[in-house]
Amino acid sequence: MIDQFETDAGMQPAGDAYGGLIPQFFRFGPMEGHFHGRSTGAMGPKTPVLGCGCGEWGCWPLMASIIVTPGHVTWDSFEQPHRKTRDYSGFGPFRFDRHQYDDAVKALSAAVSSNET
Repeated sequence: MIDQFETDAGMQPAGDAYGGLIPQFFRFGPMEGHFHGRSTGAMGPKTPVLGCGCGEWGCWPLMASIIVTPGHVTWDSFEQPHRKTRDYSGFGPFRFDRHQYDDAVKALSAAVSSNET
């Protein structure tokens, strides 16, 4: 979705620039903390939700504000910190059911923990 948004907006570079977050490359702390927006202030108050295609999130991250309420989790206010002039106001917000979100994060946490042993 972000590739399409950036490409349609004429951003360069765009398309195939992002990859997943790789916990073995950077200790995000507990996945629950990270995906509730509490893991790192390394690049400001926002949370990396995607990393660079090279595997390093600090290289080319997609950052978002993560807002957690009892019923929902919302990803909003996206930014590419290395291109401050980019306008992501038309991307998102993305709202998730809190119970489904927490279940997905717990499954991710279990998968990461099993890969560390």
